[in-house]
Amino acid sequence: MKLTRWFARGVVGALAAVLALLLLPAGSAAAAQGEVVKAPLSELIAALPVEDEGPRAGYSRAEFKHWVDQDRDGCDTRAEILLRDAVTAPQITGRCTIARDTGTWYSWYDESTQTSKVDVDIDHMVPLGEAWDSGAATWTAAEREGYANDLEDERALLAVYDKQNQSKADRDPAEWMPPAASATCRYLTDWVVVKIRWGLTVNPAEHAAIQRIASGCDDEEITVVRARSAPAELTPAVPKTRSDVQPSWFEPAA
Repeated sequence: MKLTRWFARGVVGALAAVLALLLLPAGSAAAAQGEVVKAPLSELIAALPVEDEGPRAGYSRAEFKHWVDQDRDGCDTRAEILLRDAVTAPQITGRCTIARDTGTWYSWYDESTQTSKVDVDIDHMVPLGEAWDSGAATWTAAEREGYANDLEDERALLAVYDKQNQSKADRDPAEWMPPAASATCRYLTDWVVVKIRWGLTVNPAEHAAIQRIASGCDDEEITVVRARSAPAELTPAVPKTRSDVQPSWFEPAA
């Protein structure tokens, strides 16, 4: 079903969710790392914490250590994604050196096929600069490294045509979307997943764009595993204002 139905059924459901939230104690515990959330896309979007972004300060890509060899198999994160996303496997020499003009990669952002690793970038679904502005500025160095090298959720990092990655830069869905119409709903969903997974905020323009774009997408159930503990305000608690209300589902799945 399309998200337009979500708006049609919204009044009763919203009132029920607000009532459920108001009946919960104010000191609700934060959700823990590794806990699972399952909900329709519409409810994930409703749960995104909306906050204004101030001027970017203190940001450097060096604040997010990457690419690292997490399992010490000789392949750093870039190589791991190139190997994972290859349509035709590239040749590998040594421990994990990918031969330049071997292998093929399908870039679903623009429906193009690339035949050389030099034309393929590893895109952070939510760019590092955007993550910084959305809460990562307050994280530990270890958390930022984990974010920059997230191999646990395939929606976090992906191999794309480098021109598309460069066009995207640090922009959110209010400012940039993939050019291929076939990519719209997948991209929007994956963006929301990463924001929920890492407990990142959205700014008002970003949130409005997400709602608008999602209205044309199927309201499918999405599963997200939290990569870090969510602040208490992302779990059921007495809201500070009406805009802070989160849906009553927003607890880890059993």
